[in-house]
Amino acid sequence: MLILTDIEGTTSSISFVKDVLFPYARRALPAFVRARGQEPEVRRWLDAVATEHGAVCSDAVIVEILQGMIDEDRKHTALKALQGMIWSDGYDNADFSAHIYPDAAAQLRDWHAAGIPLAVYSSGSVPAQKLFFGHTDAGDLTALFEGWFDTEVGHKRDAGSYREIARRLGRPAGDILFLSDVVEELDAAREAGMRTALIDRREDYPQPRLGDAAHGHARVERFDAIDTEPA
Repeated sequence: MLILTDIEGTTSSISFVKDVLFPYARRALPAFVRARGQEPEVRRWLDAVATEHGAVCSDAVIVEILQGMIDEDRKHTALKALQGMIWSDGYDNADFSAHIYPDAAAQLRDWHAAGIPLAVYSSGSVPAQKLFFGHTDAGDLTALFEGWFDTEVGHKRDAGSYREIARRLGRPAGDILFLSDVVEELDAAREAGMRTALIDRREDYPQPRLGDAAHGHARVERFDAIDTEPA
């Protein structure tokens, strides 16, 4: 069996991403573009945004467009790439560490020690995922995971995405347990043949999702309550 986990709202609080990471990137964007805007890897993403918006040539305007994307919570490839670079600087400077629930960190370590393989599937880019787990409140957890997946494999509410993940992992879908706080993602994973568990933390979801609201998925409030045994 392999455990595939989401991040935001599952291993970690929703508020960390919305209240720490996104605002940090928004504030840092102007200085970041001024300081590093001519580096090839930065320039390619800035130029991509400019091309999408009628070949806008001013970096100041591009920054405003990117900040607008953050405000709208858009999952844009260029924005995700630039945010990842900014967050990397923030982690390296110890401006913040990535929040992870203590029960999640402990259980992930226990599963790994027990020989259960682990993988991540999140809407954040794979580099951002690795930054996140490399700088958590519980230390560097990247060595626990053998697979990393983002929306390059497909949308998280599309069953085809989970079939593709199973294919890349070389495992039958039924041997994979997917953990998420989003019922629609779990629906898609179940349609693809995966086992599922709804992580329903009171810190993130004050109103418990009970009965029909759980769509038939096993529901837990902590990682140490997850049943990894086949039904």
